[in-house]
Amino acid sequence: MASVLNVKESKASERTVVVAGLPVGLYNDLSLTLLLKSHFQDIKNEGGVVEDVMYPTGIKGVAYVTFKEKEVAENVIRKKKHNLAEKVGPIQLTVSHFSEKVFSSVCANLDLSIFRCQVPLESLVKDLKRKLPSLCFHPLEHNGRISVQGSFLAIKKLHEFLLLKASSLLEKNGSFINEEKKWNRQSPRRSLQRSSNSLESPRSSVPETTRRGETLVLDTDVFLYQKKKGFYESTSKRFHVLCQERVDGEITTICIKNAQDGLQPNNEKLVKEYIEKHSHALHFELRKETFDLEGKEKREKRNIKLACEQLRWRYHQVLINFSETHIDIIGSSSDVYLFQKEVKKLLRQTVR
Repeated sequence: MASVLNVKESKASERTVVVAGLPVGLYNDLSLTLLLKSHFQDIKNEGGVVEDVMYPTGIKGVAYVTFKEKEVAENVIRKKKHNLAEKVGPIQLTVSHFSEKVFSSVCANLDLSIFRCQVPLESLVKDLKRKLPSLCFHPLEHNGRISVQGSFLAIKKLHEFLLLKASSLLEKNGSFINEEKKWNRQSPRRSLQRSSNSLESPRSSVPETTRRGETLVLDTDVFLYQKKKGFYESTSKRFHVLCQERVDGEITTICIKNAQDGLQPNNEKLVKEYIEKHSHALHFELRKETFDLEGKEKREKRNIKLACEQLRWRYHQVLINFSETHIDIIGSSSDVYLFQKEVKKLLRQTVR
């Protein structure tokens, strides 16, 4: 039986809204938090009693506002326009339910250098602009890096397009790419800042001479979550295939082959399809938040790690990746939100 505390916390996401498009740089964190609270408690804005404002978050320009009543959250969302601090703008905010995947300010830093030997990068960027006109592309740097900004859905389409591009190049060349693109997204799952050595998953060496079988390219966060849930291993065993993977930063490349000769070659394709469909569903379900450890004192780092370890057993559905520079929290919207909130609560108790 769930405790009263857990029941109360499980309902928090129903009373929480996501506020995007905040004027980063115009106010300090405290001032902006108070401004948000005042705005959403105003009856003119369909507001009510604000229980909590979480800002800053792992996503630039995004805050979480939790109301005392679920009805108030629904009224705030129904109101089409929210203009904050009209004297300096006005600044129009995007307000959505916590379970929705709507963010108006998402930034991705891409490394396109892996495509250099296949296509001119300038042509690739021009093609991306044509396919995704709603995105804002910053100038391409000489090292192949480029910053892109736009809505979460548009950034997600860009991500999927580049995954398909990488996958097609793998199949065309008949070998695995030695160096994959590095994503640095900021989204409802979270700010995605990771170096390739920050993952704690086992890495399999994939022979470059492999020609048979199916090749699959996945987002590393989704791949690791599939492994945690057991879907990856259970699907492989069900169809009697061997999956060899290599993790390179934000990209995981998988080679799928029958475990024994004489098995149906269709098994390899079926496994690839099942994993791809499951991966696509997780893209819309998962959220990611990051606890940044860089620049913090040893004691503060230790307290953050201990808090995450302490809560790990209560959140079995949350994937926690520890590294020297940060800790990634990956899971459903409500689980990640509540996990992050409890970590901060434990940290405040430690300071006292």
